[in-house]
Amino acid sequence: MPPATVVAGEADLHTHSTVSDGTEAPAELMRQAARAGLWGVALTDHDTTSGWAEAAAAVPETGVALIPGMELSTREGYTSVHMLAYLIDPLDEALIAETAHIRESRLTRAEAIVRRIGRDYALTWDDVLAQTVEGTTIGRPHIADALVARGHVATRSAAFDGILHPRAGYAQPHYAPDPLTGVRLIRAAGGVPVLAHPGTRGAERVIPPERLEQLVEAGLFGLEIDHPENRDDAKPRLRALASRFGLHITGSSDYHGTGKPNRLGECRTAPDVVEAIIAEGRGSAPVLP
Repeated sequence: MPPATVVAGEADLHTHSTVSDGTEAPAELMRQAARAGLWGVALTDHDTTSGWAEAAAAVPETGVALIPGMELSTREGYTSVHMLAYLIDPLDEALIAETAHIRESRLTRAEAIVRRIGRDYALTWDDVLAQTVEGTTIGRPHIADALVARGHVATRSAAFDGILHPRAGYAQPHYAPDPLTGVRLIRAAGGVPVLAHPGTRGAERVIPPERLEQLVEAGLFGLEIDHPENRDDAKPRLRALASRFGLHITGSSDYHGTGKPNRLGECRTAPDVVEAIIAEGRGSAPVLP
């Protein structure tokens, strides 16, 4: 159970380490958070909690609070929808089973993508493995890094804009539950669900109100509106939806180290929202300095 009261400060609630597709180990990410002047940070690697222990061990050294989290993959039709899950129980059996299924699908999907790319470019699975560390959840970012290492593209972003873009024909989706199932899984594991970067595709692609209402009824806590990749034309509608449904608004950088241009702490969540997340979380507790 979390502490009865926690006086929180500004936090960056969406970050990634080498456990998924970031470029810094969890402990180094915590050190970077201290340099950014953050009160706290949430480690939200894709479909895994494997980085929590290392990040937690760095709390006394850095003086930065850790909010344990995860970015759960979900899918609405052909559209990928990510759900941030804060303070979940890492031993929840249903969530463990679902994330294991997702990670296995990510792996087989990644292998298939590499085989397709390898027909046209010099690229092997060993090239991809060279971009990972033990226990990494392998995905498209690691393929992108392998393409950079091979000299086929200049940056990870360039890989996603070119060879790894769906129009190139090499990529394919991986398994993920629908968003409603995702919210229910997170709440059943004692966690607090927030819809990640819902405005990256523009105002016309913002989740429909009737679908959002279903997620709210299932326990959705908030919308990650202050995010560097949400489009400006989408944010007014998202804020209106948050007001309509009584959802909290979070701010996060989606930091990946050198894997993305996003800067740690460039978008932050207000202290009162951080406190509300901590108050609702039942599956695990924040790690405080």
